[in-house]
Amino acid sequence: MSRCPVGEVQEVQEDVQEELIDFRSLDRELLAAVREDQKGRRENAAKLRATSQRLATYEEFRDIVLACHLKPLDQKEKRGTGRQTWNPWCPLATTPHPSPSNHPSSPPVP
Repeated sequence: MSRCPVGEVQEVQEDVQEELIDFRSLDRELLAAVREDQKGRRENAAKLRATSQRLATYEEFRDIVLACHLKPLDQKEKRGTGRQTWNPWCPLATTPHPSPSNHPSSPPVP
């Protein structure tokens, strides 16, 4: 039975630590590669569709390719949920807005 000197054990431990795999980093790298591959396939499919449509200008072709990541609206999104508030910070007015004719600083209208 032979014993390893302490220095050799430390070298072996350092080598093992250098060889450890950072799975989080590997996972992020894999996800980025998959997304890039999906983007390339999606753009290529859009290019093929655009060339089959025989578009008049390059700008139309380019617009189709640039918009290939967009998805069509589904029925819920098309219907909406009722009245849309365009400015959520402004309370709904129950009184009419002042017109120029009844504004205090305007001259009276004959």
